[in-house]
Amino acid sequence: MSQAIEPLLESLAAELPPGTLLSGPEAGPRHHADWTRINACEPRAVLRPRSTAEVATILRRCHGASQPVVVQGGLTGLAGGATPRAGELALSLERLRGIEEVDPDGGTMQVLAGTPLAAVQEAADRHGLQFALDLGARGSCTIGGNIATNAGGNRVIRYGMTRELVLGLEAVLADGTVLSSLNRMLKNNAGYDLKQLFIGTEGTLGVVTRAVLRLHPAPRERITAFVATDSFEALVGLLRESRAAFGGQLGSFETMWENYFEFALRELKVGVRPFAAPHAHYALIEIEALEPAGDAARLETFLARVLESGCAADALIARSLDESARLWKIRESAGEILLKLGMPMSYDVSLPIARMVGYLEQLRAEVPAVLGERPLFVFGHLGDGNLHLVTGLRSLAEVAPLDRVVYGALAGFGSVSAEHGIGQLKRHWLASSRQPAEIALMRQLKATLDPRGILNPGRVL
Repeated sequence: MSQAIEPLLESLAAELPPGTLLSGPEAGPRHHADWTRINACEPRAVLRPRSTAEVATILRRCHGASQPVVVQGGLTGLAGGATPRAGELALSLERLRGIEEVDPDGGTMQVLAGTPLAAVQEAADRHGLQFALDLGARGSCTIGGNIATNAGGNRVIRYGMTRELVLGLEAVLADGTVLSSLNRMLKNNAGYDLKQLFIGTEGTLGVVTRAVLRLHPAPRERITAFVATDSFEALVGLLRESRAAFGGQLGSFETMWENYFEFALRELKVGVRPFAAPHAHYALIEIEALEPAGDAARLETFLARVLESGCAADALIARSLDESARLWKIRESAGEILLKLGMPMSYDVSLPIARMVGYLEQLRAEVPAVLGERPLFVFGHLGDGNLHLVTGLRSLAEVAPLDRVVYGALAGFGSVSAEHGIGQLKRHWLASSRQPAEIALMRQLKATLDPRGILNPGRVL
């Protein structure tokens, strides 16, 4: 492989602008793995194009040489999708960035795929609009990566996944063909919706280079409440009552189990304890205010009612942006928590709310056989049916038995990936969440669009 790849690298270096191709020490360790650092591997070289034309050149050459390529964005993934395998070239879109157009009247924005999510949010905000996708890695993750994994985040309960926020896109196929489908219309039923081939497919069918994003009016204010409950049943009741009371104004409903909450307060010193006594569960409720004073009063009335009914054990409303940020910091400190746990392991599962209690009880019974007394922290997006489970491992030898417990308990009713993707780390569990006919069709699509199997091989399938 090393000898066969040299002519390809020489031709790419000659055809692309200086500084596009990096190898050896100049590439650095950053491109060796995604955020997990599991199975880190040095790519044969790193290619950093600045344009769609350069991406097309790279893929055309790699297709001709049957050279495998791993596509990289912000490297914040948790499924091993952007981690290289031996002999692969890394195609990094970190320099393919920029806001190309904002249409306030049409409610759209066209961006390059390497643009960080935070930059997109800030550009929308300058026009009194919002790009509703939001997650803790907003400063590092890129729009291309968000699209490739169909990212979820904190506001899915109100705006849906990334798929609902993309109107059109441009992608480069494995052979270098550029597919430009930069639709700006909310309604367009002219034939197949080809963008869906590239949303959530983790770069295995094509490389997204541009996107037209859907924007929404920015709320006048976001009002945050922090609520404690003493049982899961009460937590579900709180969610139900929140939806009924606020409808489309309910922007977020984020939940934390006691072990996650207590660890965040103790180890990360993220803020003053909101309540004097500990509770079983905590919820961050965010309301998108249309009329701030009136909506704040409505929220106070709502909290008084759920406290009286027993859905809530204690509650408070953030009285300033700083207080709201401190409360959100507790929920968004998962990355820092993982770094405190040694070798981090993160699970992202989806299941019906009615099955969550039984599922977690089964984990509590079976996980100690693998982890001993080490905790499995639980938090997530309850309204989306999405739980996150994080822990620290002593060695990679613990991955397979822990996977069997966490994923095995979902068999027949849940998904091994709610929003993080399949990548390499969950590939062998795809069949537990998909039917054989579905996987067969996925393979047909892959073989049709990438017949030589060069795009992110060994990911998803």
